[in-house]
Formats: sequence, structure tokens, C-alpha cells
Amino acid sequence: MYLVIKNIHVFCVIVTFVSFFTRGIWMLQDNPRLQYQWVKTLPHFIDTTLLLSGIGLIMLLHQYPGTQAWLTAKLVALLMYIIIGGIALKYGKTKTIKVTAFWLALATFFYLVSVALTKTAIPFDQISFL
Repeated sequence: MYLVIKNIHVFCVIVTFVSFFTRGIWMLQDNPRLQYQWVKTLPHFIDTTLLLSGIGLIMLLHQYPGTQAWLTAKLVALLMYIIIGGIALKYGKTKTIKVTAFWLALATFFYLVSVALTKTAIPFDQISFL
């Protein structure tokens, strides 16, 4: 059961990224495709499946936010990603705000993936820039 839920989760991560990135590019281009109903609703189904599969993994593995630092960091980053992504695609009042939020949301997404892969709250801690 673990592998099935994990594979669903990973698949949804990839589809969520592709969906967000595509909608972000369309936002940059002022593409009218952003107004299609399926473009507005499909991401909610994907993200709900992603969230439910994440909760399923938490329950199966008995690793919970608040007790695992990396999982707590991932949850906080997820909330930031949702807020910043909403600003990028919907709530930003100016194009500059939307573009800035888009890049910040992408950085947050990559942080989330890094935390998930390394299972550490500070995945870049071991990188030396000298």
C-alpha cells in the first residue's frame, strides 16, 4: 500500500509542478487560456489528491508534523507555497507582484521537493559555496 500511495504522491507532485509552471507562463504572457474553466478547476483536483496522498503517507509511516522537523518545515513551506502561488496566479494586484510571487512560489516548491528528498529541514546546509 505504501508504494501505491507514494507513487500517487510523486505523480501528483510532478503534475502540480507542470500545471503551476504552465499557468505561470500563461500569466506572464497574458494568455486567455487562464480563463478556461478546466484550467481553473483541474488543479484543485490534482492538489487535493496530492494532499490526501501526503496525509496517507503520514498515517502509514507514523511521522507527524511537529515531531519531525523536516515534515514541519515541509508543512510550513506548503502553506507558504499556496499563499504565494495564489498571489502569483490570482490575487496579485499588479503584474510585477504576480511575477515576483511566481518566482518565489517556484523557489518554495523546489525547497519543498528538496526537503522531501533529503528529509531534513535545511537541505542546502551541506552545500559549500567556497
